[in-house]
Amino acid sequence: MKGYVQAVCISKERGTVKQNVKKAVLKEQYGLEGDAHAGKWHRQVSLLSQDKVEEFNQKGGMAGPGDFGENILLEGIDLAALPVGTILECGTVRLKITQIGKECHHHCEIYQRVGDCIMPREGIFAEVLSGGEITVGDQIRVTSQPEDDPLTAAVITLSDKGFAGERKDTSGPRAAKILREYGYEVVEEVLLPDEQKKIEKELIRLSDSRQVSLILTTGGTGFSMRDRTPEATLAVADRQAPGIAEAIRAGSMEITKRAMLSRGVSVIRGRTLIINLPGSEKAVAESLSFIMDSLEHGIRILRGTASECGAACKER
Repeated sequence: MKGYVQAVCISKERGTVKQNVKKAVLKEQYGLEGDAHAGKWHRQVSLLSQDKVEEFNQKGGMAGPGDFGENILLEGIDLAALPVGTILECGTVRLKITQIGKECHHHCEIYQRVGDCIMPREGIFAEVLSGGEITVGDQIRVTSQPEDDPLTAAVITLSDKGFAGERKDTSGPRAAKILREYGYEVVEEVLLPDEQKKIEKELIRLSDSRQVSLILTTGGTGFSMRDRTPEATLAVADRQAPGIAEAIRAGSMEITKRAMLSRGVSVIRGRTLIINLPGSEKAVAESLSFIMDSLEHGIRILRGTASECGAACKER
């Protein structure tokens, strides 16, 4: 699949429309030189499909290049349909898609003018794997994510006191450390209070926009009235994967009979597996010891790459 660059846009301030400079330099692990959104994070470059802008304009939008805050406007590729991890190549430039769409926290100039913005639902974001010059008219090719790329993961720590800064919660960092030891790329570690709607929102964002392979939550699985992690997880689930939670409880019962009091669940949303873990560092390590050896195979089946699993899964 290939497309063509219709505009190369930058802005000196965030939240403003970008100007089509027609040619710019992409810097590795940074973004476009001179653009306010460039930096060492996962949204270094934003891209938008030209046909989506045309559809918007047919409804009276009157949007020009850069009006949605996109760095690169492309013709010929439905960018929002590409999965996270896809590689875009243009000469020496290589971009890796890291996010599909985004939440709009502060309405941009075009939203203020028209009352709508397509970037949150149609735009994509990428990091720069290798840099170079990009110019209007350049061809961009789409290539699949390399088969040997590590599975991605995110960890959400649920703790009212941790979120308020009243204590340091170590359960999430311990989960992230174990994931890295097993070869996962931990793309985000999030700390939240025990509030169901906030938990749901983060689970949806990480599953749908970041498209991570695995989400681990720690905390909020007990009997307290504030423990709402299982309810939030079930609220966003497409399907359940109960065997994982059952395995954690069964293994934990050999250590303490109080394991029966854990209400943690395991579910699937899209192609993301979500697993609830207890809130203590010790319990996190014990819980993961019961399931980690089998998780990769299940995740690769879920993501449609099980044929490579025999080579990728290692005996531990």
